[in-house]
Amino acid sequence: MKVFRAGMALAGLMLAGCQQAPAQAAGGTIEAVNHTRWAINHFSVNGQSGIDIIGPHQGGGGGCCFRAPAQWQPGMTVKIDWETGIGDTDEFPGYGNREAYLAWERKIDSSRKKHSAIVLVPDYTGQKTCGITVHFLPCDKVKVTTSCHIYSDPQYPVKEPLRMPEPQVCPK
Repeated sequence: MKVFRAGMALAGLMLAGCQQAPAQAAGGTIEAVNHTRWAINHFSVNGQSGIDIIGPHQGGGGGCCFRAPAQWQPGMTVKIDWETGIGDTDEFPGYGNREAYLAWERKIDSSRKKHSAIVLVPDYTGQKTCGITVHFLPCDKVKVTTSCHIYSDPQYPVKEPLRMPEPQVCPK
């Protein structure tokens, strides 16, 4: 009987702890759409990896997991960290000429740039949420959405085209 009571007390404490945790909306994967001519070598949302390399003008990701709070609050943000680099390997010289390969490798390495942005999460009140999709835009701009619609769906909230023109000089 003592074991039963102790077990019930422990279960009650565990249940109380779960009830005190903040309510979470439905979760899902961390995806991305790259609207730029640069490759996204890697990216993360609040420190959680988005997994895949995403080529220029492509989608990808698949990291696990992002859960939006059940209630959207004004001013909600996420931190996006990412690294860009050359997305085109047409100039790859092969491994036969070591000097040409090393020069190509230096060019690839010198093109890598680290970025970070704090991004507002759009209002999802009254909508189902499905993970998060990060949109990498020209001039190192970023948008996010928790929409369950896919990018090609007319109801998808981000309307920027996949191939966006990039200005010669980005506004400050």
